[in-house]
Amino acid sequence: MGSKDQDLPASSGAGGGFFQSITKGMRSLGLAVTNSVNGMVGYEGLEVINPDGGTEDAEAEAMKGRWKQEDRDGYWKMMNKYIGSDVTSLVTLPVIIFEPMTMLQKIAEIMEYCELLDKADECEDPYMRMVYASTWAVSVYFALQRTWKPFNPILGETYEMVNHRGVTFIAEQVSHHPPMGVAHGENDHFTYDITSKLKTKFLGNSVEVYPIGRTRVTLKKSGVVLELIPPLTKVNNLIFGRTWVDSPGELVMNNLTTGDKAVLYFQPCGWFGAGRYEVDGYVYSAAEEPKMMVTGKWNKSLSYQPCDQEGDPLPGTELKEVWKVAPTPANDKHQYTYFAHKLNSFDTAPKKLLPSDSRLRPDRYALEKGDMSKSGAEKSRLEEQQRAEKRTRESKGEQFTPKWFNRTDDISPTPWGDLEVYEYNGKYAEHRAAIDSSSVAEETDPSSIEFNPWQYGDSSSQ
Repeated sequence: MGSKDQDLPASSGAGGGFFQSITKGMRSLGLAVTNSVNGMVGYEGLEVINPDGGTEDAEAEAMKGRWKQEDRDGYWKMMNKYIGSDVTSLVTLPVIIFEPMTMLQKIAEIMEYCELLDKADECEDPYMRMVYASTWAVSVYFALQRTWKPFNPILGETYEMVNHRGVTFIAEQVSHHPPMGVAHGENDHFTYDITSKLKTKFLGNSVEVYPIGRTRVTLKKSGVVLELIPPLTKVNNLIFGRTWVDSPGELVMNNLTTGDKAVLYFQPCGWFGAGRYEVDGYVYSAAEEPKMMVTGKWNKSLSYQPCDQEGDPLPGTELKEVWKVAPTPANDKHQYTYFAHKLNSFDTAPKKLLPSDSRLRPDRYALEKGDMSKSGAEKSRLEEQQRAEKRTRESKGEQFTPKWFNRTDDISPTPWGDLEVYEYNGKYAEHRAAIDSSSVAEETDPSSIEFNPWQYGDSSSQ
């Protein structure tokens, strides 16, 4: 199973090799069982995908999942008019489907296993460096399989993180329509920069998520610049059936400095769950020769092994584990990792936290405490205040200006559309340095800070 199969996209490279002999047999199992609901009046043709495959018909699978029958009916009536549309920020959704986290915090989750980037920076072998870096890119998919929706950030909202492996992290929402988040992370080994503009396509009982964005990592010791191109993600059985996530396709990590690259193929879920979670691929030299093979499951672990020009393991070498998922809390309501809980905690917040920080959102905090009624009311209030801010801004003939990032003239092409690129302006480092050098003691309990991402203060909500 691997990215060198001739049936895969051309960017996978050429050749045969170790994985190819297994791939054809695995693919003969087919994709996960996809059925249309024809026996349920009013839902004829509705796509229901059984991740376990083959043992139940669509009607039986459709009755499973997180929703009661009356809730399913209500959500379907509300959503079916949006089939084929980008619903990223088009639809006001109930908080019952949300997790107590914003999209800016979701961006920060890729920092959980950032020690892999530390190792990449310290590594002298250029191909092993790519193993570490591409494995880091895969590691976040364990967290991305959660089926709850994060809150859309308010324009001007931020997220700060410290106290994790020496990383200082800042993210900011720089656009509301379309929703765009930008982030910068840095420690002694690397800098991480992303401009993210998600695009979706609602398909009825599923949604495809297109990761329009530019992700770059600079390794400080070597000066190597890496660029990540992830696969799209599909969330299946949104309303009917058990909700689950799949990201079939290629993840590509390009070394923009040397021309080396890693191409890892995420296997689609097949019959009876065959192939689900599996990742296989190679690290290639600039001359397109395979140097390392990488294999494993994105929900468990990845391993690597040196290979020959045909992609077969080199004699005398063995498969070695490079990463495995850390232990997770048992029976967690939102399937959070321990790191996800840290992202909501003030333990990872710097002193004098910005009042625009995601942790301080009253709707997010209420949901975290289990008060869905208050969460829904606060979410509606924040959204109305954001609309009022927009009206104020337009009446003044002004535009929103981010604090910590600047828009560049660069337009970055992606497989799913062009992207306006933002860059870190360095002002956040100056802001934190001024706070850290201040002799004034920090007395404020961060949880008592009122959430305030607003450009015009509270007047816009009046």
